[in-house]
Amino acid sequence: MRKLFIGLIVAFVLSFPMARVGAGQSRNNVKQERKALKVRQKQEWRTLKLQQRNQRRSWKGTRITKAARAQMKHQMDRDKRAMRERQKDDLQNLKDHQRMMKERARRVR
Repeated sequence: MRKLFIGLIVAFVLSFPMARVGAGQSRNNVKQERKALKVRQKQEWRTLKLQQRNQRRSWKGTRITKAARAQMKHQMDRDKRAMRERQKDDLQNLKDHQRMMKERARRVR
């Protein structure tokens, strides 16, 4: 599970769209960046849900103690919370970055 989580983080970092540096950033580019972020976040949620569903299905055929099941369930809950927080931070970072680009464009004029 940790390998998948680390893989998601690496994929996220590598797929983050780099904003162009310059005063000519159009309004359309801002919308595209936000849309790309939303699409990526939606895909991350789908991946996490699929992973957790598969993990729960794997419990059915095995003999796992109640304590171990509870521990794994709590870990899945922690993963969900961590993803939610990371996605909120990513959206806020995007907004801050766009605000800075807007201010730079105003200064150049």
